[in-house]
Amino acid sequence: MIDSRPSAERPSVAAVRETGRTTVLIIGGGINGISTFRDLALQGVDVVLVERGDFASGASSASSHMIHGGIRYLENGEFRLVQESVQERNGLLKIAPHYVKPLETTIPIYSTFSGILSAPMRFLTHRSGKPQERGAALIKIGLTIYDTFSRDGGMVPRHRFLGRRRSLEELPALDPRIKYTATYFDASMHDPERLALDVLLDGIAAHPGAQALNYVEAVGRTDDGVIVRDRETGETFPIAADVVVNASGPWTDLTNEALGTETRFMGGTKGSHIVLDHPELLAATKGREIFFEHSDGRIVLIYPLKGRVLVGTTDIDADPSTPAVCTEEEVDYFFDLIHHVFPQIAVDRGQIVYRFAGIRPLPRHEDTAPGFVSRDYRVEIDRSGRVPLLSLVGGKWTTFRALGESLSNTVLDLLGRTRTVKTAGRPIGGGRDFPRTPADRRAWTSAHLAGAGERADALLTRYGTRAAAVWDFIAQGDDAPLARGDLSTRELAWMVQDEHVVHLADVVLRRTSIAFTGGADADILDELADALAPLLGWDAARRDDEVEQARTILNDFHGLTIPDRTRH
Repeated sequence: MIDSRPSAERPSVAAVRETGRTTVLIIGGGINGISTFRDLALQGVDVVLVERGDFASGASSASSHMIHGGIRYLENGEFRLVQESVQERNGLLKIAPHYVKPLETTIPIYSTFSGILSAPMRFLTHRSGKPQERGAALIKIGLTIYDTFSRDGGMVPRHRFLGRRRSLEELPALDPRIKYTATYFDASMHDPERLALDVLLDGIAAHPGAQALNYVEAVGRTDDGVIVRDRETGETFPIAADVVVNASGPWTDLTNEALGTETRFMGGTKGSHIVLDHPELLAATKGREIFFEHSDGRIVLIYPLKGRVLVGTTDIDADPSTPAVCTEEEVDYFFDLIHHVFPQIAVDRGQIVYRFAGIRPLPRHEDTAPGFVSRDYRVEIDRSGRVPLLSLVGGKWTTFRALGESLSNTVLDLLGRTRTVKTAGRPIGGGRDFPRTPADRRAWTSAHLAGAGERADALLTRYGTRAAAVWDFIAQGDDAPLARGDLSTRELAWMVQDEHVVHLADVVLRRTSIAFTGGADADILDELADALAPLLGWDAARRDDEVEQARTILNDFHGLTIPDRTRH
């Protein structure tokens, strides 16, 4: 990311700088830091969260957009993690139904007994050995165990197996060489960044002493806290705290180094994805995720989302000090796996509308194969200074609520405080009272979005039931629709006022699906920059810098080729 021109200090940053103290300081605004922030705020704990970029702009924005129990973790022997994951998945379907939806998932299977002999050795050694696809017998065992954890009193259907003939009747574009398919249910996560933002806003609303700052990084340590730098102004200032939590994901060791502590906790792997605008492939999925093991032993997916097809993912050892990008070799790999499952469907690079990559916050794993590295989490406590420093190691999207609760319990113990509020079953943001049936949806929009017309559905989809407050705000001022996208000037003003927008890229990449669905081009960057400039006090030069910054990010990290049309 290139630096912007110096900005005026933001009121939120000024308030934290002036106070100079909090009870808990969290470093890292990914979903796990945000979940811990919300949990502590609900207990009435003063807590400040700082994030060096935008909220949920790192590993949390590079997920496979799934909330899943992790059937493949069974082979690692991680039964506790699988049980927790499916419980949290089922919970999120209830407390965040605006973004987390049931997802029918089908596994194409090419053999009956393949892998049945090698699986015990992989289980015992956590080394992949010679790649070998798992056959029906092994998958049947796994899904039977998975059902025992997963069904939530019968709310989630049991898995089902079909032979070749019936499988091809349901999914006729599948490779006719398959012998079986297995189908079960997990969950999709339609807007990871917005779900993270909802969790954050819940925390801010829960307690006056809860404050969150994006574009503020930890750069040093003091006897009683941390020195931070506002990346917008360049100003540094201290924040004293009773406990410091390092939740910076794959960058945990780098953050500890900046704080003067050397650690070797992390060993993340890169996961890349592509998004295709491909109607034939989209239709071939029949609305299901196709989830399978490729010939090299990697678990991969083809997944319909937002009218596009998401294809991923890789699992490659990565250096967190180097930005993660989806390479041409990975694109070739994705095309190969599509051909493996849908051999009659042609794909080419012209159908790619977006690429993204991130580094998973996995623990250091030495000679353990990447696919067998634990997705569980733990907390390391450094008591060498006056202020305890906690480092979160591991964690994944599915278990963010449980992780936040567990990490908060550790913090509360250090503070000598007790839990007063439980987060299990507590609705998240716009998931509160969310209408679940088409009839309920129509009734809700009629009652709360009167006058929104065609925008009503887009608002409800983007904000959940928070859309009522957004529409009230829009209706109270002069609003002008933007020519491109489904936004307006007043909705952008809401994002600036209530959703911590600092840069143009925040809107294009994280507050909306513009980039993900292939809508980001030079015209929309210009239009959004013109609309944001008066809201954020940008002069002409800053406005052009914002366009250039967004263009650079989209081109260098997301595979786009937006031309340079800056005005100076």
